Amino acid sequence: MKNFVSLTLTSAALLLAMGLGADTYAADGAELFKAKTCWACHGKDAKSPIMPSYPKLAGQNADYAFNQMQDIKSGARNNGQTAAMKGVMGLVSEEEMRKIADWLSTL
Repeated sequence: MKNFVSLTLTSAALLLAMGLGADTYAADGAELFKAKTCWACHGKDAKSPIMPSYPKLAGQNADYAFNQMQDIKSGARNNGQTAAMKGVMGLVSEEEMRKIADWLSTL
């Protein structure tokens, strides 16, 4: 019986930690979206860009968004629309890009 209680408590703690981790990760992405000024061009909801040619980011595939950010930062993607992003992406780490991309995919 003692092992059953211990296993149950351990399982419950693990499930709780996993749930909190996911919420924290999403909150981190949302906070980074604001802190890194992504919202200024892509809209506070990531669905309302200030220019029609700017992409709506909400619901975007996380890997795709992450790869686009990496390519803009490295210069692999370089066109007229990446000029403004290049300066911003210089301030965003790879870990932060992942958190933002993951959060955007949940919208």
